[in-house]
Amino acid sequence: LVLAMGLMTTVSFAQDWNVDSRTRIDMSEANSKAVEGDMMSTSQRATVGATWGGSDWSIHASSDVNYTFTDGTSGVLSAKVYEAYASTDLMGYASVTAGRQALDYGSGAIMSSNQWGANRTSWDGFTFGLNLEMADVTLGYASSTDSISGENGSNSQMWLNAAKGEGDWNANLLYVSTTEGAGDAMTAMGLDLSYAMMGGDLNLNVSYNTADALDGSDKDMDMTMIGATYNVNESMSISGSQTTYGENGFDVGSASMGGFENSGSLGYLGADDVNLAIGGAYAMGDFTLGATMNMITNEGDGVTAIEDRDVMDISVGYTMSANANLSISMATDTQGDNETNYMWVTLNIMP
Repeated sequence: LVLAMGLMTTVSFAQDWNVDSRTRIDMSEANSKAVEGDMMSTSQRATVGATWGGSDWSIHASSDVNYTFTDGTSGVLSAKVYEAYASTDLMGYASVTAGRQALDYGSGAIMSSNQWGANRTSWDGFTFGLNLEMADVTLGYASSTDSISGENGSNSQMWLNAAKGEGDWNANLLYVSTTEGAGDAMTAMGLDLSYAMMGGDLNLNVSYNTADALDGSDKDMDMTMIGATYNVNESMSISGSQTTYGENGFDVGSASMGGFENSGSLGYLGADDVNLAIGGAYAMGDFTLGATMNMITNEGDGVTAIEDRDVMDISVGYTMSANANLSISMATDTQGDNETNYMWVTLNIMP
C-alpha cells in the first residue's frame, strides 16, 4: 500500500493537464454583397492535452474536437490528434523530439501552425535541438501524405533553423527543403532580424523570405518586410511596416497564412503587391484595443491598371478572468466596388 501510494504521488506530480475551449461566432458574410440576407456560423474547438515527464524526458498528447453549426440548420463534427510526441534530453548537449508536433519558426511566413483556425497545422517527424554557444539550432524531418502543390502524392520536409539573441538584437534563419514524390526538392529560406533601440521603446524589424515556385518552374518567389514599433508608454504602441512581394509573389504550403477566412489575418498577397501598414495598440486594465490599416498597391504591367486595395482590421479584447478571454475582431477588405466584411466574436476558456 505504501509503495502504491508513493508511485501514485510520483505520477501525480509528473503530470500536467491542459484544456482549451474556443467558441467563435462567424458573421463574416453578414454585410457581403455576394449573399442575400445574414449568415451566421458558430464553431466550437475543444483541445484536451496532457504531459507526462521526468527530469530529462516527457510525453505530450493533445486532441482537437471541432463542431460547426451553420445557420441553425446543420452541424459538422470532426476530431483529430493535434499533437503526440515524446522528448528526451541527450546528456545536456541536445534534445530529440519524435512524433506529431506544432512548429513555428521566425516570422512564420514559411513554417507555422494555425492557432486561429479549426484545422491547425502540425508535422509528423522528429526534431533535434542543439544547445550551441553560437546559436540555438534545430534540425528536423517530417513526412506527410498531403501534397503541398495540390497534386496527389506524399511529401517530405527537412529543415534547419538557427536562432541567436544577444543584447538588443535577435536573428533567426530558417532553411526548408520539400520533396514531393519523385520530384525535385523545392527550397525556401527566411531571415528575420530585430533590433531594440531607445531602451527598448523602439523596435526595428526586417524579414526576407525566398522560395522555389510550387509548380516546379525556375520562377523564384520572394517577399521582404521592413517595420518598426514604438512604445509610447506602458499602455500604448504604434507600428508601421512595408511588405513587398516579387514579380512571382510568395506562397508556400507549410505556412498558415491563408487569409482572413482560414487564419484570421491578411495572409499572403499577390505578385508585385506592396502593402503599407500602419497600426496601433492600447491596453487599459483588462481591455485591449488594436487597429491596423493596410494600404495595398500594385503598379501592374503598365498596361492593365490594378485597383488599390484597403484592408482595415480592428480587434477588441477583454480579460474576463484568469481563465477566460473575450474578443471581437472585424475586418473590411475593399478593392474598387468590391467590399468584403469579416467579423468574429471569440470566447476562450482555459480552466
